[in-house]
Amino acid sequence: MALTAQSIIKRAGERLQDGTFIRWTVPEHCGYFNDGQREILVHRPDAKSTYASMALAAGTRQVLPANAAKLLDVPRNTSGTKRAIRQCDREILDAQHPGWHAYTGVTEIRHFMFDARDPRAFYVYPPAAASGASVEVLYSAYTTDIAIPAEGAELTAVSGNLDLPDIYGNVLLDYILFRAYSKDAEYAGNAERAASHYTLFANALGIELKGTILAAPTSSGNPNVKAA
Repeated sequence: MALTAQSIIKRAGERLQDGTFIRWTVPEHCGYFNDGQREILVHRPDAKSTYASMALAAGTRQVLPANAAKLLDVPRNTSGTKRAIRQCDREILDAQHPGWHAYTGVTEIRHFMFDARDPRAFYVYPPAAASGASVEVLYSAYTTDIAIPAEGAELTAVSGNLDLPDIYGNVLLDYILFRAYSKDAEYAGNAERAASHYTLFANALGIELKGTILAAPTSSGNPNVKAA
């Protein structure tokens, strides 16, 4: 069951000893909530990983759907034989086949290439035909903002849910507290409280990443896994 935005903001108000939302208003908290969801994706793009079948445009360069923030993988074709697709180094392909962008388009893709400087796009080899080529893409999707109520609104006006897995609820709470204390950083102790909550936020994401890696299925014969 998804955590509600209202429950997370309520906890933030209690932690701030501002349960009636006088010092930090409900609309402010909603803004912090939306900012925090996006901040989590900056550090953990896989926090909202999404699979989709994507019809390819003619040629080599492909652009992800509008709701995609960053490409994570292109596992396979979704048409024809559904052949697996492997990532390759574009620099090697450019050196060995300088004219590959002009090759005849096909409906079965063999390789994809990704450049972190252009996170919403990727290249395919051979080039995709004008129609008939489609691949499965795994990407980090943008989160959906909750509506920000009008000034003076009470907590009951908050609607919507956390648009990430529930395990990120406490992480988001620390981000909201960081932003709240940062507003009053000139008061004694609040700058330290803000820094402490951001450290908890960042560390929790790192710790969760390590836990995910440790729990992931691995094979002793997998060449991508270093021996212990």
